[in-house]
Amino acid sequence: MRSIQKKYGTSSLIITHDVDCARVISERMILLVDGINYAEGTYNELTQLDDPNVQAFFKK
Repeated sequence: MRSIQKKYGTSSLIITHDVDCARVISERMILLVDGINYAEGTYNELTQLDDPNVQAFFKK
């Protein structure tokens, strides 16, 4: 995925509930809660948050 993005100078939007997949392929993540942009950042930034909704996503 990243090689295609680099080759063509494009971005991608990937929707997943698979944390491992999101960690590997994304540079930035957006977490939705009830359809609302609840938190965004890199994987490392988000996993450091103490917010219970964010932590619940990463514990799945």
